[in-house]
Amino acid sequence: MKIIDVLKTDTILPNLQARDKKGVLEELAVPLAGFTGIEARHLVRVLMERERLGSTGIGGGIGIPHGKIEQLTSLVLGVGISHQGVDFESLDGRPTHIFFLLMTPENSAGLHLKLLARISRLLKNELFKKKLLAAHDTDAILTAIAEEEQALED
Repeated sequence: MKIIDVLKTDTILPNLQARDKKGVLEELAVPLAGFTGIEARHLVRVLMERERLGSTGIGGGIGIPHGKIEQLTSLVLGVGISHQGVDFESLDGRPTHIFFLLMTPENSAGLHLKLLARISRLLKNELFKKKLLAAHDTDAILTAIAEEEQALED
């Protein structure tokens, strides 16, 4: 499954304003709530519970917050860029700039893990991360993701 196939334009936030972990999750959850019909505060609660198990700030300026919700019928994905960086309690202690937020149905462990792995694989490319950080609008982010996914296929 390709990221570009599940990512919706309205769930891409090219200029996150939040300054802390909870604020980022709240900001990213709002557009996802619009697609899922699940209140943003419930999405944030699930994400914060997952964060208590260990930070999804994986280092290198990357955060991949994720969670599972029983009421979901399909996965939803959001992307956010924080140009100023956020204290996301990353493993390397550095600010986080690039966020991929994934919410999946409770019973979709395989799909959840496959998409997390694909996101992680894309984000290993430093040039791709630079393209995302240089992107100042939704179209530029979508283009960067589409190009990187195509490069993985070639």
